[in-house]
Amino acid sequence: MDIYYSFACPLRYLVPSFPSFLFMKKSTAHFPLIPSIRYEGPRSANALAFKHYDPAEVIDGRTMKEHMRFSIAYWHAFRGVGSDPFGPGTINRPWEIGKDAVSIAKVRMDAAFEFFQKIEAPFWCFHDRDIAPEGKTLAESNKNLDQIVAHAKFLQKTTGIKLLWGTANLFSNPRFMCGASTNPDAHVFAYAAAQVKKALEATQELGGENYVFWGGREGYETLLNTNLKREQDHLARFLHMAVDYAKSIGFKGQFLIEPKPKEPTKHQYDFDVASGIAFLRTYGLDKHFKFNIETNHATLAGHTFQHEIEVAASQNMLGSIDANAGDLLLGWDTDQFNTDVRELTLAMISILKAGGLGTGGFNFDAKLRRASIDPADLFHAHIGGMDAYALGFKLARRILAEGKFEQFVSERYSSFDSGYGKDIESGKANFKSLEKLVLTKLGEPTPKSGKQEYLENMLMQYLHG
Repeated sequence: MDIYYSFACPLRYLVPSFPSFLFMKKSTAHFPLIPSIRYEGPRSANALAFKHYDPAEVIDGRTMKEHMRFSIAYWHAFRGVGSDPFGPGTINRPWEIGKDAVSIAKVRMDAAFEFFQKIEAPFWCFHDRDIAPEGKTLAESNKNLDQIVAHAKFLQKTTGIKLLWGTANLFSNPRFMCGASTNPDAHVFAYAAAQVKKALEATQELGGENYVFWGGREGYETLLNTNLKREQDHLARFLHMAVDYAKSIGFKGQFLIEPKPKEPTKHQYDFDVASGIAFLRTYGLDKHFKFNIETNHATLAGHTFQHEIEVAASQNMLGSIDANAGDLLLGWDTDQFNTDVRELTLAMISILKAGGLGTGGFNFDAKLRRASIDPADLFHAHIGGMDAYALGFKLARRILAEGKFEQFVSERYSSFDSGYGKDIESGKANFKSLEKLVLTKLGEPTPKSGKQEYLENMLMQYLHG
């Protein structure tokens, strides 16, 4: 019978560290109608199969699974209910069952790890309050988190799935309505510090390879009630405390900053990568942090996804990617699954030129649309995103291997490779020497075409040829 054993099997709750799907027959799992997703190639008509992402395909001595390092965002995939600013949730999931909030959280996590396995995702990510219910006190919240972390650790060991990064939710609870580390109340700052301490410990316990800081409300609405410099000083002090505590517990993961320009706070202190670099260097934090770049946040800042990657990579601060997209007709963070192969190919070119993401990965910080309420929709969404990124990766490798664009760019800047151009870059030239050169020899420059249309046509050949 296709029933959940957890309805009738009290042993599930007597041994809480055992995942519910280990007590189930194959046909009674949380996704009984969904098979494990396999690669079938671009000609496959199977909607529940990969067309471009073959996890086992070996490229340059590494499998595609190792190259892509795909990760599932727990908050959208397993806590998202289809709500938006104009209405409550529309999505109901059958695994939301249990005798109390912690029991429900464990069954939910069982369903999540079953999904991670079926979709062939080697990593996952979480906020502390996504996975464990918040209690009436911090002590109760910590106790709940400890139980869920123990459960997650068992599931990770059982499935081989790893934690890409963890973080703390310092934006949802009303206590953070005026920020966390930038809050004008020192009590809130202290609470946020205690919460991040615990989230760092949880990330360490689960072997997380990174830890992310997303300042969801670290900014201000009006300067009439804000001391901007003091708030930025406090934010820097908070991050220094995190660095110090991570060292004290032996956390070796990479710290990441995730920029966001607006929504919910009008003036975010981490507006984009460039402002983030300036902030980190101003406060002596640049050696400890890299950037977790989100596509949707890049476009909200008025940039392209590739631009943000290039700015981070130019300073050796490219860390990880939140894989999503926004709707350019809407001015808020819609967090959609990105299937724009052109955009992803350009992004992959920049990522590959930078040497990859290191301990980072491609985390699907994306959610189903409000009307996508079937469990299968969760699979379709991730299949599309994974295929698009994999195809972009393969196209980018071909583009870089053939070197046509790089050759064009190299030739465009070739005047700096020798003579007075080389002197400019090496610091040997100055205003006087360059003025003399122009007056006596060079004269008026001859404009040279940037050939943008030619290059875009060449890109189209790669994309559609």
